[in-house]
Amino acid sequence: MTDTVTDSVSSGLNSFVNFLPTLLGAILLLVLAWIVATIVKKAVQKGLKVAGFGKLLTKWGVTNSQEQAETTIDSLSQVLYFLVWLLFLPGILGMLGLDAVARPISNMFDTALNFFPNMFAAIVIMAIGIIVARFVKNLVYNLALTLDVDKWVSKLTTSKSALDAAPSAGQKTTMAKVLGNIVYIIILIPIVTIALETLNIQTISRPIVGVLNQVLAAIPNVIVAVILLAVGVAIAKFVGELLTDLLSSTGINNLTKFIKNSGNMNFDIAKIIGQIVAVVIGVFFTVEALNVLNLEVLNTIGSAMIAYLPLVISALIILGVGVVGGSILGGFVTKSTGNKFAGESLKYILIVLSVFMALDQLKFATSIVNLAFILILGALSVAFAIAFGIGGRDFAKNQLAELDKKMDKESKSPNDQGPTL
Repeated sequence: MTDTVTDSVSSGLNSFVNFLPTLLGAILLLVLAWIVATIVKKAVQKGLKVAGFGKLLTKWGVTNSQEQAETTIDSLSQVLYFLVWLLFLPGILGMLGLDAVARPISNMFDTALNFFPNMFAAIVIMAIGIIVARFVKNLVYNLALTLDVDKWVSKLTTSKSALDAAPSAGQKTTMAKVLGNIVYIIILIPIVTIALETLNIQTISRPIVGVLNQVLAAIPNVIVAVILLAVGVAIAKFVGELLTDLLSSTGINNLTKFIKNSGNMNFDIAKIIGQIVAVVIGVFFTVEALNVLNLEVLNTIGSAMIAYLPLVISALIILGVGVVGGSILGGFVTKSTGNKFAGESLKYILIVLSVFMALDQLKFATSIVNLAFILILGALSVAFAIAFGIGGRDFAKNQLAELDKKMDKESKSPNDQGPTL
């Protein structure tokens, strides 16, 4: 029994003595890891603060104040401190014989180190791309300011009265900024594509690269569509103003003098016709720009707009004729009879009739519009019949008596009394 205990103690001591160098090596490596991690932490912390990295963080908008920037630097140095520990940890665990724990950490670092060159190359590509994109953006922006692009765009899209007002400083650079940002994005898209492919992470990069390639392929069509739309707006504005001036020179607006005298309406016929023609031309160019994009949904919408446009034009003509005709006829009846109520009633009856006809022309709930018109007409007829038959019998009797006297008086005119000597 004593020999067994002695052998066990002796075996344990021998194992401890044999393991002691390994333990001492692990402790030394642990101390070394702590020293290196502390040195790296202090060096990065002091170095970045001395170099003014905090001011750069505030300037770039990463932090809001200097105190927050210093906190960020401290956090970054702390991250590097733990990274150094992670680098030494597999060796320490391996020396202690804990290979099962050390192997996953070693594999993680091997993967990270193998991925680091790709990540570094992607960062370099993105940095160069951003620098180039910013340079071209500033170049386009300054060129647009030099050419005063906003002034030309304002001439093509705004009215004459709006051009008389002096543009603000912000308005002068609006189009220049837009053009600069568009060029910036166009340059960045292929740069981002190349950077993602450099990372060689297929599960992430493949769908993103596919989307960016589709966007890049669609950019020429978008540019053509924008140019076509801009040309359409310019042509529509030019034709609308030209037609307005031509119609004004023909004296078509003189018709409004009679309408003003006949009612309370005040509008410019030449300007209305010119704006309608401008809108029609703009719609045609808009539909053509949508077709250039080669998107099925937009093509369907454009075809529907073109098909519906004749109905809109005819509805506007019907509504215009109803409003103008109602005003003219209402004023004529008011002047002829001296009864303003009759003239106003006729005017609004014709306007309401034209509204219902326009809605029917637009195919806007045809059955409901027709039913509403019939109900309104029937209600007015019944109301008139009841009012005239019950409440207006004396009025109708007097009116008929006056009409009979007037007819008798006209029948006994001087022409029927024979020749005079």
